[in-house]
Amino acid sequence: MSRRYIGMAAGLSIGLLALFAVPSATAATEKSQVKHVLLLSVDGLHQSDLAYYVAQHPHSALAALVGNGTEYTNARTTFPSDSFPGMVAQLTGGGPGTTGIYYDDTYNHQLLPPGTVDCATAAPGSEVGWTEAADRSQNPITLDAGQKLSAPALAALPTNTLAQTLADSPAITKAILAMTPTPQSLLDPAALPVDPASCTPVYPHNYIKVNTVFEVARAHGLTTAWSDKHPAYEILNGPSGTGVQDLFTPEINSVADAAGDDWTTDNALTQEYDSTKVAAVVNEINGMDHSGSRRVGTPAIFGMNFQTVSTAEKLPLSDGLAGGYNSDGTPGPLLSKALDYIDAQVGTLQSTIHTAGLDNSTTIILSAKHGQSPQDLSALRRVDDGKIIDGLNAAWSTSHPGAAPLVAFAVDDDGMLMWLSDRHTDALAFAKQYLLSHSAPANLSTDPKGVFSSTVPSSGLTRVFTGDAADTLVRAQSGDSHAPDLIGIGQHGVVYTGKVAKIAEHGGDAADDRDVALVVSGAGVNHHLLDSTEVQTTQIAPSILRLLRLDPHELAAVRMEHTKVLPKL
Repeated sequence: MSRRYIGMAAGLSIGLLALFAVPSATAATEKSQVKHVLLLSVDGLHQSDLAYYVAQHPHSALAALVGNGTEYTNARTTFPSDSFPGMVAQLTGGGPGTTGIYYDDTYNHQLLPPGTVDCATAAPGSEVGWTEAADRSQNPITLDAGQKLSAPALAALPTNTLAQTLADSPAITKAILAMTPTPQSLLDPAALPVDPASCTPVYPHNYIKVNTVFEVARAHGLTTAWSDKHPAYEILNGPSGTGVQDLFTPEINSVADAAGDDWTTDNALTQEYDSTKVAAVVNEINGMDHSGSRRVGTPAIFGMNFQTVSTAEKLPLSDGLAGGYNSDGTPGPLLSKALDYIDAQVGTLQSTIHTAGLDNSTTIILSAKHGQSPQDLSALRRVDDGKIIDGLNAAWSTSHPGAAPLVAFAVDDDGMLMWLSDRHTDALAFAKQYLLSHSAPANLSTDPKGVFSSTVPSSGLTRVFTGDAADTLVRAQSGDSHAPDLIGIGQHGVVYTGKVAKIAEHGGDAADDRDVALVVSGAGVNHHLLDSTEVQTTQIAPSILRLLRLDPHELAAVRMEHTKVLPKL
């Protein structure tokens, strides 16, 4: 069934190059003073995707964005290449070892488990989960994450049929936009790890080790806004807890339809979800808060995250269209449709900026938290990581009777991060030797109905780093309680899952995971430039501050990692 999309999805393509054209690169930089930076993170967007789309659609909004700016054709995101460290990197200037953020669901050796009351006697070690599991709403998880909005349109959303939902789409959009600008209030304290010193819950902004561009902007009296996919993205407030004045976070893993599916299980649903955030940014460009109900002025730093490309790369099939890439490496039918959607949204935002008279004061930065691997579906190997962990723990128990399971926590997408109950050298060596010497169950088929009837060697890994070597790999201090004890680099094409419903993932160190698009376009930027210098997405943060004529060294991570402003800005 075809779907229309809520929000403002105007398809502006023809004429955008002319609309936003400037006489020369010199004119672009001399005639403008940047007052607003709009950051757009399109999860899964590889540089190759952007280059292909622009070549095929030379009059598109994305082509206009590239033509009116500087395109960095050799940009890389963080490792691990997960959404949380990827977004934090763009807005702090630092990688996981500096920020303390490795994934959206990790472990900490010093914190205490959620719900701990007797902190004096509790054993340290706790999962640190910043996913939908931290929301106040559970069973079911709601789009407002437990705010309990009473608008009939929103209350009916999970039970409506698709036709009823779309017929009521303006009311639904309005209801969603009414969500709180302080979603940290929607996190359940009982689901958060506990600080042993204060015996109080640790919120995401308490966990990050360095400040964010939003905090720097606030210190200079500038306004800020952001939109992302979980309330736990309040981590972008930074240690002060006050960086983002207007934070809009509709829960992406909430119930989206009568079947109980969330917004990621169908690409058209993902587009509907992303369109609500576009509507919020449109309001912000027009000087309103995200809801459109209060005039606050256009933020100095604002933006959003898109999920549409990511789900189009992961889903084997959606709306009758095959996901992922064609055999020649070009975007397949579903991904092509997703890129068309992104182009339309970028066009909407460009048009809104133009209508608001902000062309000469607004810079747009387009990038991605992460890519997705594998792009070549013939390389896909789904590997059951649950059986790997069970086997490792069983082997440890056999050789160490009475000992706790060796793996205290693990997160595995297309790489492997483990926190161990025993951090001594012999335990680290045991885990490394086991992983590299045992094969693992695998499904080599791209068919969603395939079975785990094959194996891959070395647990699907190429290399394993433990202890100090793992800390060095991610630039963490030795023994950092945030950092994993073991890091496994996945074989290209390996996706760790006990299911067979996905054809790609992220988190690993493959080029498919880390090679992302990066364009800086609009006011204050040289136009029609390509730069093939290898750059990192951590360089976005100091570049945002430089564009706003603020000192990048006000960011702690920039000072610690000597992160540079992007070249040619």
